[in-house]
Amino acid sequence: MSSQKQKPKLAWLTRNLVILTLVSLTQDAASELLYPLLPLLVTGLLAAPPVLLGVIEGAAEATAGVTKYFAGRWSDTRGRQPFISAGYGLAAIGKVLIALAFAWPTVLIGRVVDRFGKGIRSAPRDALIAASVPKEALGRAFGFHRAGDNLGAVIGPLLGLLALSMLNENVRAALWWAVIPAVISVLLVMFVREPKKLRSAEDEFQESHEVTTREHGLHSPLPREFWRVTIVLIVIALVNFPDVLLLLRVMELGFTTTQVVLAYVLFNAVNTLGAYPAGVLTDRWPKPYIYAVGLFAFGIGYLGLGIVHGGVGVFICIAIYGLFPAFTDGVGKAWISTLVPDEHRGRAQGIYQSLNNGSVLIAGLLAGIFWTAGAGNGELPLMISGTIAIAAAIVMVVYRASQKRAAA
Repeated sequence: MSSQKQKPKLAWLTRNLVILTLVSLTQDAASELLYPLLPLLVTGLLAAPPVLLGVIEGAAEATAGVTKYFAGRWSDTRGRQPFISAGYGLAAIGKVLIALAFAWPTVLIGRVVDRFGKGIRSAPRDALIAASVPKEALGRAFGFHRAGDNLGAVIGPLLGLLALSMLNENVRAALWWAVIPAVISVLLVMFVREPKKLRSAEDEFQESHEVTTREHGLHSPLPREFWRVTIVLIVIALVNFPDVLLLLRVMELGFTTTQVVLAYVLFNAVNTLGAYPAGVLTDRWPKPYIYAVGLFAFGIGYLGLGIVHGGVGVFICIAIYGLFPAFTDGVGKAWISTLVPDEHRGRAQGIYQSLNNGSVLIAGLLAGIFWTAGAGNGELPLMISGTIAIAAAIVMVVYRASQKRAAA
């Protein structure tokens, strides 16, 4: 009798989670086919300076960040599926614009449209995932989703290499291959379903009342712990450069186009293999410890890339750095989701992700400036960021351990 009451071991592997993972896999295959080719397009074919690469990525991430806040908040009352559909559709349009680009401003527009779509879909999608699985399995659910997303990031660059080989290294023609999986992801979204009726008119009135009182400084509908964790993670993100600049570093060290793309494949392969185990550990162990593992990997990878000047060491550093997103992306989203009730998860994810994108914007601009000031040398910014990340990991572990001792 008791065995009948036990939940199936894979009860967390819901229809929505599987479909959204496939959607993310195909869309990321498109994005990551295009992404490692951006430095070749912008600084190569279009002859733009490295600082503009930082500006393009920074502007794109800022657009996603601002959009995430509003989309996440509105999806709590208007439903999440429409935002998800619109977001993936805009991402496909952005990729078409980049493939058409013959000047860097068109690349900027394409990346902004692409990231605008990401901003519309990300927080509603993550809120929908959280609403579709048991709370005690949030870590593994987000880990599973991130693993699928990252698998697409492995497939994408490999497709890019295939395209380059079949098209005689024609970067511009290879960019068009990214449109196909992007369209497939848009079609898959049609099978996503809202798990339940989200909120009533009475709930919307209550939210309006909460907004009014918050504007007068009375209270926030989100708990204090949410804000504390969010601020810590956002400050840490200020040293996280756009990954395209790491690929630029690999280019600086004299690697070929194929080797640069393979380095990115390696990064995403490690990210894919680590994401689900990190999610499982997140459901069992204190989340600050899991997040700190990612920060240690970040620091070692950045310091290594700043020190080494070629050879297999570059690929080892890239592989170590791949553990950073594996132990932070899904972990951070699961962490945030456990701190708020379902009716505010879209808002919470929107705030967290929008502030995170703002940090990446600042980091990208600073890195681009330092890169250009150093005559195209990324050693200094990489070593500074790597050192800060390791220090942040140590502080996070020590603070969590002290809290645990105080509570004992």
